Amino acid sequence: MMSKFKFNLFSAFTLVMLILFIISCERKTSPADPNEYPNTSMANIPRDNDTTKLFALLTLHWDGEDFDGFISGYEYRYKTYRKSIGDSIVQDWKFTDQTSLTIPFLSDDSVENKQVFEIRAIDDQGDADPTPATKNFYTYRTDFPITEILYPIQNRTYFVVEQLTDWWGGIELEFKAYDPDIDKGGGITEYGWAVDGGDTTWTKDTAVVIIPDKFQQPLVGEHKITVTSRDNTNLIDPIGATVTIKLVSPAGGKNILIIDATTETNFPGGLTNKATDAQVDAFYSEIFPNSDQWDLRQRGFPPVDSIGQYKLVVWHSDDLPFTQPHVIANYTDQIKDYLNVGGNIIIGGWRILKSFAWTQNFPITFPPESFVNEYLHIVSVDESSFEGDMTYADGLQGLYSSIRVDSVKMAGFPYFGKLSHVNLISLPAGFTDGIYFYQNPPNSQYFEFRGKTIGLRYYGTAFQSVVLGFPMYFLKLEDAKVMAQEILAQMGI
Repeated sequence: MMSKFKFNLFSAFTLVMLILFIISCERKTSPADPNEYPNTSMANIPRDNDTTKLFALLTLHWDGEDFDGFISGYEYRYKTYRKSIGDSIVQDWKFTDQTSLTIPFLSDDSVENKQVFEIRAIDDQGDADPTPATKNFYTYRTDFPITEILYPIQNRTYFVVEQLTDWWGGIELEFKAYDPDIDKGGGITEYGWAVDGGDTTWTKDTAVVIIPDKFQQPLVGEHKITVTSRDNTNLIDPIGATVTIKLVSPAGGKNILIIDATTETNFPGGLTNKATDAQVDAFYSEIFPNSDQWDLRQRGFPPVDSIGQYKLVVWHSDDLPFTQPHVIANYTDQIKDYLNVGGNIIIGGWRILKSFAWTQNFPITFPPESFVNEYLHIVSVDESSFEGDMTYADGLQGLYSSIRVDSVKMAGFPYFGKLSHVNLISLPAGFTDGIYFYQNPPNSQYFEFRGKTIGLRYYGTAFQSVVLGFPMYFLKLEDAKVMAQEILAQMGI
């Protein structure tokens, strides 16, 4: 009986405890404590309500605290009160996870720009400080930046092609800007450029290349390029800079343009029967039939829309310079523009390569970025003696015939029927063939010149060039005719 009584007592106790547990589980809990708002404070830099006018690019510092959580970030904004304009502008709230920022303030009023800066902490529940920390201060007026386009030039004409190539990547655009507040801490942060009223592209670079797709159609014709700038107080040049340019396509409908850069009065005294301009023109017209002539001294360099009509330009500077170089080095930019869009060129003359390095002693190596190296594909050059020595040149076997110096034209001291000051191509660059090679009499003391390259052809993907380190006019006419025919045949013109 006692064991049964103990068992019943234990069962009753267990039942009571189970009922109490169920009742306790159904009891309502107390509500959670409400989230406390965070607090925000600012460093006293600059001092609050300081009437000293400050530059409108200021670095401000702040902090926040949250007693029942943590700070997830901050929101800030500012109001600008412009006294003489008589209005106020309120910026939108912006989020940051930083406790310090350098902020550009709107400050375009000439009299007074009062700034009221507000910062509020955001806690982990997303609640914001209902009483943001504020700071009042004044900024003096900041001036708009001033923008200038350096290239292209207003009202100039430039080549353009529909598709980009290895040599032509588009129209180059170069610009700069000036911030009148530079002495106060101002500066330019970026530039915006647009073509034909299209969308503005912002960049930190001061030079870009405009590809054909950026221009409105038709591509050939006039186009307007505009550039503006932004300073470090977010002021944008309201005027900007604008150029209007004309784009032309290299039609290539005509064959050959001969640029006469020979100054006949500079023919040396040792020559007999000095040629006139008309005689030199007639010589080139005969070896390049159906060509057009362009006198560089009288007309300057051919304009883009003129030179672009020709498949090939032949440049000759056949006088012998002593005191100053040939002028070809002054026109490399124009020649490069022509070659970049598919033009071809033959360059010949007396000391023609020397004219690209007039003040330097030969032999010389032209740097990779130079016109001679990059476009004519010539690395190293030397020069033959000042007295006559070359009598003829061997042509590349099977493709080019030998050519002889006209001894009648070269009679007299110190030439005696032979050519002097021939430019020797010691080291060509890639994609070239030596096509003519220096030869002199068997008893010449200048045996080291024998067999040196004096004519070079470059065959590229966009253009071809032929460089002759001697004046073509002083070759025998019949040899010069064959030379021209063979060069044109190899160039496919």
